[in-house]
Amino acid sequence: MTGVLLLLGGAAFRAWLLVLPTGEEFRTKNPGSTFLMKARVEEATKEGRPVLRQQQWVPLSRISRWLIDAVLDSEDARFFDHDGIDVVEAGEALGKAIEKGRLKRGASTITQQLARNLWLGGDRTLWRKLREMILARRLEALGKERILELYLNVAEWGDGVYGAEAAAQYWFHESAAEIAPEEAAILAAMLPAPRKRNPQHPTRPLRKRARRVLALFGTYHQLAPRELAHARSRLESLFGRGTLAAH
Repeated sequence: MTGVLLLLGGAAFRAWLLVLPTGEEFRTKNPGSTFLMKARVEEATKEGRPVLRQQQWVPLSRISRWLIDAVLDSEDARFFDHDGIDVVEAGEALGKAIEKGRLKRGASTITQQLARNLWLGGDRTLWRKLREMILARRLEALGKERILELYLNVAEWGDGVYGAEAAAQYWFHESAAEIAPEEAAILAAMLPAPRKRNPQHPTRPLRKRARRVLALFGTYHQLAPRELAHARSRLESLFGRGTLAAH
């Protein structure tokens, strides 16, 4: 009896795997919308708010290297070394989740964040985490550069602001290709809470994280000490205005 149940369970699991998306369609095609975008539309509709969406797709080659590095440094420093899951970070996070009975944000690779954005939403359950990890492994077949391109074009950077190009234009009145190190640090610092961290009214958490992200340019030798000092000065100048330029 036990053997039969195991066989049935295994068959059910394999069938479940077959209905999960592979992401293969995104090898050459950009998603018209994502699970997160649709969820935001539903939220706005229920609350009687205008449905906002600003997004403009650009290839990875038209996104500032500083923004790419800032996101990698702060969100997934081992991005090019893992296969979609950072085993060490994931193991620690799952261990803590089992102890406390819930998942906290963190320990998700960029590939996992992309999977969550495309298909899953933000509920913090072990079941969602399992699906996220499986989908992340599948997305890895697209290649690292394509994953980065997809992620940086669908990431949320404010209410209704999606992708690096829209974020650069909305917050800094420039293209994603023109983003400077200090601006990249601000945008990367927004990612943990993109609708709460407003560069026009920088809160203490935003300022603190942006400074940490900028410091990583020095840690990873992406900026020389003198260049880093200048970038820090420009960052404080941006924050010192009280608000950034109006969009």
